[in-house]
Amino acid sequence: MAVTFSLHPQLAADTTPVGDLPLSRVLLMNDANFPWLILVPRLPAVTEIIDLEENAQLQLTAEIAQASAALRNLTTCDKLNIAALGNVVPQLHVHVIARRRSDIAWPKPVWGVAAAEPYAPAAREALVAALGRALQVRQ
Repeated sequence: MAVTFSLHPQLAADTTPVGDLPLSRVLLMNDANFPWLILVPRLPAVTEIIDLEENAQLQLTAEIAQASAALRNLTTCDKLNIAALGNVVPQLHVHVIARRRSDIAWPKPVWGVAAAEPYAPAAREALVAALGRALQVRQ
């Protein structure tokens, strides 16, 4: 029996889908404190980037660059933070976070600084639509 991709429940609970790139599902973290994308390769049972085949590693790198460029262009951020931690959620996922010198965590990491501030529905929908257009994702 083939194992299929499924999104970790914590990622599903904390995010809104933006769409799919060739390898990764793109998610928007529901935290208006920081414009924050998460890329999740749609492959089963992968926890580390080194677990991906070489072509998938290259594809993931290209998708991280694509997501980074889109987020930077839409947010005019001062810095991008990119990380693949997986200490809480073991499923391979890459955070791409737009940071501003004026954000509540600057210059520290975003984790544990403040409670997530959910997007207003209209703001979330507008950002998801803009990101979807910028990334040319499949729905």
